[in-house]
Amino acid sequence: MSASTIRKDVVYSISFAHMLNDWYMNIIPILTPFFIAAGFGIGEVSFAISAFTITSSLSQPLVGYMVDRKNQSWMIYVGTAWLAVLLSCIGLTHSPAMLIGLAALSGLGAAAFHPQASAMVSAAGGEKKGLYQAVFGACGNLGWALTPLFVIPLVERYGLSVTPYFVVPGIIVTALLAVKAQKTSPRAQQAQAVPLLEALRPASRELTKLVLIIAVRTLTYSGLVAFLPLYLQQRGVSLGTSAHLLFILLCAGAAGGIAGGYLSDRFGKNIVIFLSLALSPLFFYLFMHVGAGMQPVVFALAGATLLSSFSPIVVLAQELLYRQAAMASGFTLGFGIGVGGLGVGLVGLVIQYAGLGFAINMLICLPFAAAVVALTLKGRKAAQPVPQTL
Repeated sequence: MSASTIRKDVVYSISFAHMLNDWYMNIIPILTPFFIAAGFGIGEVSFAISAFTITSSLSQPLVGYMVDRKNQSWMIYVGTAWLAVLLSCIGLTHSPAMLIGLAALSGLGAAAFHPQASAMVSAAGGEKKGLYQAVFGACGNLGWALTPLFVIPLVERYGLSVTPYFVVPGIIVTALLAVKAQKTSPRAQQAQAVPLLEALRPASRELTKLVLIIAVRTLTYSGLVAFLPLYLQQRGVSLGTSAHLLFILLCAGAAGGIAGGYLSDRFGKNIVIFLSLALSPLFFYLFMHVGAGMQPVVFALAGATLLSSFSPIVVLAQELLYRQAAMASGFTLGFGIGVGGLGVGLVGLVIQYAGLGFAINMLICLPFAAAVVALTLKGRKAAQPVPQTL
């Protein structure tokens, strides 16, 4: 299919699947207070979050490299099924080893889904790949937003034993994806079969900066999702109210992702990335100090600004690795997030030794450091279209 052809049915079906995948991916952080109430230590739960993030993210560039060499459309539905089945068993764990092991294994499903799915969206988006990549990312953020809204009330009422029922939507979407993959034509042109390191070398410096920025953004985002409810609980806020605040944060992040994609097309990717990282800590700080009536508004602005850098970073990486679209997606949707996920376990240790308040304030200040790195970013216009994956 030509670079200008747009397949909206492919974009929207895969974006919907992305929403469900990320709904599952947010389950362990959202269940943190319940695991602690069940007797797990905060450090143990933190490392379960890190284990999931590592396996779901650090392997994505390698998966993307494989996808660029040969279309692997089966990964989107097999990965979804694997993720849904294993994560739905997470509430049945009775030991730290089981919790961390199951978290690590389930992450492999997310690793299989994301590079192939993102590359298929870029190919199906034709000349509007930036916009549709933003839609793909926004659906994932929306999935994260919906997790606390559904999971917290159900687990509060029925306990952790209810999690096996979470497998149902995953199985339904797996069937839909399998049908879509069968109807999707194989890509017309394969990426050049070059060694992995050789493919990375020309863009290694700028790609390293992008990974660092994503890691800091992820650490801030995931750390706040996991630990802010505990902090608010100490200040007298119920878990139900925290769930609604997290929904506002994550839903605003989805909207911010689309806005960031639109603004980057008009004003440039680098300036949007910088402003996203420089402004979000200010809104998080205001959230900690304003009255309850203004908190939802300020929290929404914090989420929107923090995640408005999503689409510009993905597109910038695909321009840098213009012959390796899936591998670029693996770095931006996976590897950078995995590096940031490593820090969530360390945040748990900071909480144990320095207190929850110190850790929360540390998290909201971190994006300032990434903003400094963003000032040094350089882009490169693609010398040829991104390789097709359909």
